[in-house]
Order: sequence, then structure tokens, then C-alpha cells
Amino acid sequence: MTTIHTVVLSAHTLIALLIIILVLLQRGKGAEAGAAFGAGASGTVFGARGSSSFFSRATAIMATAFFASSLALAYMSSQTGAAPESLIETAPAVEIEATTEALPGDLPEMPAIEELGPADAPAETDAQAEMPSLEPLPEPDSAESSGESPR
Repeated sequence: MTTIHTVVLSAHTLIALLIIILVLLQRGKGAEAGAAFGAGASGTVFGARGSSSFFSRATAIMATAFFASSLALAYMSSQTGAAPESLIETAPAVEIEATTEALPGDLPEMPAIEELGPADAPAETDAQAEMPSLEPLPEPDSAESSGESPR
């Protein structure tokens, strides 16, 4: 970063802080209601309407300076030529060997479904033996099936 770039960036930051301060110092639209309770005397330093016109004019000047410094920073950053390096570009390349075809010795041969017999069926575990068998539901009463309610 060059010296001029640093100076413009510092001025840009200072202008932004001044804009924040000026906006916070300005009186809002409902500030006249506070004058009935004695708060109106604080605005007499700059005259009857002097403080509001001074702060709004100073805010407009600072906003223009902020806009100009933003344009100057954008122009200077486009003229540097070298873009900042990203972490992805600076990371070392990792090479991974990948094979796309399976070798015959890697996978076991699976028998066809027709070749399996009852001896090849998995053994029943204790958890499966303890599970109750499903029985059909009892037939409904004739009164319930015809839609009549029992009395």
C-alpha cells in the first residue's frame, strides 16, 4: 500500500466518523416539544435557526468529501495491477491418485439369489425370537360395521 493510499484511507475513515457525529448531534423533528420544558436554550449558540442549518450544511459537505474519497480509493485500488492473493491460490497443490476401474481381486463374488438355499438364510437372533408375531385383527361386530351405534 502506498503512502497516498494510506493517507486517503485515513481521511476516509475520519470523514465517516465526522458524519456519524454530525448526524447524532442534529435535532430531530420532534425536538420542538422539548423547548416547552426548558430545553430550547441549547440551540441559541448558533442563533435561532443557526444550529440546524450549520449541522445540515456540515453534514452535506462531509457527505460530498466521503463520496469523493470513496471514488479516489476505488480508482487507486484499480490502478495497482496486482490483485490481492487469495488463500486458495497460495495453497500447495495436492495430487491424489484415483483409479476408476475396480480390480477383480478387490470385490468378492456374490452368489445369485437362486443359488441361496434355506441353509444360507441368516440365523434368527434372540431379539427377533422375542418379538411377538402379528395376528389378524378380530372381526368387527355387525352393529359397528353397519354404521349403527349400540345403545
